[in-house]
Parts: sequence; C-alpha cells; structure tokens
Amino acid sequence: MVKLPPTTQASYSSSTSSKLDLRAPLFARLRRGTGIERLRVITLVLIDSVSLSLAWIVAQAYGTPLASPWSFQRNLVALLIILTTVVGVIAAQGLYQSGEKRRDYFRLIKTISFAHFLLVIIAFLYQPSSFVSRSTFVLAWLLSIAFTCLGRLTVDIALSRLRQRGAGRSPTFLICRPEDTEKAIKLIEQDNCYRIVGIADICSSDEHGWGDAILESVRHLGVTQVFVCSWDSRKNRMFLYWSFRSAGIRIHILPIGLEAFLEAFCQKAEFGVVGGLPSITFNPPFITGSDFYVKRCFDFVFSGLFLLLTAPLYLGIALLVKLDSPGPIFYKQTRIGLHGQPFKAWKFRTMVIGADRLQKELETSNETKDGVLFKMKDDPRITQVGKILRRYSLDELPQIFNILFGEMSLVGPRPLPTRDVEKFSKHHFIRQEVLPGITGLWQVSGRSDVPDFEEVLRLDVAYIENWSLGLDIKILLQTVKVVVLKQGAY
Repeated sequence: MVKLPPTTQASYSSSTSSKLDLRAPLFARLRRGTGIERLRVITLVLIDSVSLSLAWIVAQAYGTPLASPWSFQRNLVALLIILTTVVGVIAAQGLYQSGEKRRDYFRLIKTISFAHFLLVIIAFLYQPSSFVSRSTFVLAWLLSIAFTCLGRLTVDIALSRLRQRGAGRSPTFLICRPEDTEKAIKLIEQDNCYRIVGIADICSSDEHGWGDAILESVRHLGVTQVFVCSWDSRKNRMFLYWSFRSAGIRIHILPIGLEAFLEAFCQKAEFGVVGGLPSITFNPPFITGSDFYVKRCFDFVFSGLFLLLTAPLYLGIALLVKLDSPGPIFYKQTRIGLHGQPFKAWKFRTMVIGADRLQKELETSNETKDGVLFKMKDDPRITQVGKILRRYSLDELPQIFNILFGEMSLVGPRPLPTRDVEKFSKHHFIRQEVLPGITGLWQVSGRSDVPDFEEVLRLDVAYIENWSLGLDIKILLQTVKVVVLKQGAY
C-alpha cells in the first residue's frame, strides 16, 4: 500500500499555468475498469440465458405437449425470442449493474414475471393457438425464476470466495483525514470488493498541486475507484472531482461526517451501501472527455453559422452606432478569462468615449452590495443606441469572434473586467477555471437584478459542478426567452 506524502504547493498563478479548461482531459478514453465491467455483464447474461434456456427445455419436456408446426422444440427462433425478451427486460430494470442492484432477487423475480407476461402478449399477437400449452408456460415461468436466481446466487458465492482470497478486487485509492483512515479501511474492506493500494491525507493542502500529485499517484497505481472521506474538509473539491472524472475514475463519497452527505445531494450521484454506511458514487461517462470536445465543436460550428446568417444585422447595428455618437463601432475591453489570462472581449460600443475614466467618478453610485461588480441604472455614459443594444443584449454579438478565436464559449461564467477581478477574494477565482461564456446561469437568473456577487458566484459554481451538454442547451434556450422579455437588463 502506498501513502502519498504532502507536497509543497505553488501559488495560484503558477499552479494554473496550463491553458486547458478545468473540464478538458488530454484525450477521450474509456472509463477505467470497463473491461472488468463488460466481463461481469457478459457472465451474467450468459448465466441468465443458460438458466432460461434450461427452464424452457425442462418445461417443454414435462409439460402438456402441444402438437404444432411452431412447436418450441422444432423452432429455435422461439427460444431466441424468449431469451431476447426476458434478458432485455432484465437489462432495462438495471439488474446487470454493479453492487446491490444485481443481487436484488425480489426485483429479479418481478422482472422475470413481467417478461413472461410480455411473452404471452407476443405469442397471442403472433399465433395464439400454436405457442405452448398453459401447463408448459406456467412451469417455464416458475423454473425460469428458480434457475435464474440459482444461477446468480452461484455466481455471487463463487465471486465472494474469490474476493476473500484477494482476487477480483478493484484497485482503490483512499483520500481522508489521518484520524479517519482506520475506520474508513474497515468499512471498505467489509464488502470484499476493493483492494486499497494507496492513501492520501485530504487535509494536507488546499492548492491545486495537491490534486495533481494525487492524480499522478492514482494513474501510476492503476486505480479504478477512489473513496473520499471527510469531503467537507477539502476546500477545492471541484478540482478533485473534475480531475478524477476526466481520468475515467469512479469517486465514492463515504460520509464519515454529516456535512459531506448533505452537500453531495446536489450532485448527480448514485447511492449505495459500503460496510453498512451509505456511500455516494460519482460515475464518469462511459467515454470520458468526449462531451467537452463536442461542446467546443458545437461552439465553433454554431458561431460560424450564426455569423453568416446574421451578417446583415451586424452591418445594421454598426451603422446605427456610427451615426449615434462619434467614436469607433467596436469596443474592445480587457477581460479576464481562463486561468486569469487577459484577453480583448469584443462588443458594439454602447458608451461615450472616455467611459472608463468617467466610471471612477461614478463608483459611489455602484448598486452592487459588495462592490465587486459595477452596476448602475440610468448610467449617464450610455448612448441612446447603446440603451437599446443593452436592453436586448445585442451589444454582446461581436463576442462570437472571441468564440471563434477559442477565448470564450457560448455558455460559461461571464468574463469580468480587470477592475472587478482585482477585487476578488481567493474563493472567487474558481470561476476562472473554465472558459468564460456569452451567457450563463447568471444571465438567465436575472442578469443585472442579481445585486450580490456571492450569488453570482454561487450560480457560476452550480453551473460548473453540474455541467453537461444538456445544461448548455437549456441555458441557451432560456437566454433567448430572457432577451426577448428584456428581463434584468440595463
């Protein structure tokens, strides 16, 4: 067993020198342990198929015979239909999944019974008078339940014996406080499913380098499962979660302490039992990292098409801006993006020349509670055309170019000016770990009507923690509604 020593950490700026998005792996890969999972599923399917076949053969031999051209013994197509139907229903009920689900025999009995009810319907629709006799069917149904449960019980006993001898256990890494290590090991070893190959102290540091050292050790040891205890003791939990998720490693939160258990309810997780205590499992996708690459492709393709289709709108807005007030059409402001790197965000100009200088004189009129953001209704610096553009968020349209350049995404935390970022507290920088976006949860939750930056941060963190392509699409659709109804914009 390997114990990972504490590491000396670098500062935030040096630890975030990589330009990769927090969610972006180096390449897409299959989830770790996939080979063992497939072997388990294939074994169960074969056992179930053999059990069902044997049940129907015995039932045909001892049941009331029914002379028919479609007789079961004369037509193997019937057996294929039966196996496909029953095994398909079992799979649909999740009875080939790992853990306690596949050992839920009461649910298995109900599932097999339901599958045989479907067989009756199929037989009636196909050829009602030429399937099997009623006694044969009832006998086949009862034997299917008995043989399938017996087959699975045999597999479970054999697997349990193997695991007691140390075989068939998943290589597992434990991350917890030193005082919880002994208790966590005892709980994990009760299931005989895991082989602990390494341990790390979750409280050793709060910087990013700690997570990198953990991940490197986990990869070197070939770990497929990670147990985290005292989840509430870790400040930068999101880095840990995304690192293991992108590496295709399962994370189990073992709630030694109520805080971890309650916090994990907001995540997409599965709940199980380890050593008599509830365990919370975060499963990475079957192919990790692919959704992020699809997101980047979607951003690029959508932005290109949008730019081509709305070119006349861009020209019309540019003409109005030029006629309304003297100055350039576009305004390029320095914004802080991924990993605190500055970039020039493009916008249609909505303010008079010298607006940045005038902002210092208006700081006393700032309407945000904590002063991190600068928001002000009836801002005197905004031009007449600028008010219309801001009301419908049309001033943001040139940021499509930032997306094409790879500096932004369609959906993500909004990039903020240098003035705002300079007022950040340490915990605010978590929003800089993903590509900024044109729209996000903040924008569809009230935009300028959200007066507290801590609430903005909460929405940004909620987006990052629960990110998916489906969530991005949902936010984009909600953005259209918010813009049309002019909600929270000024």
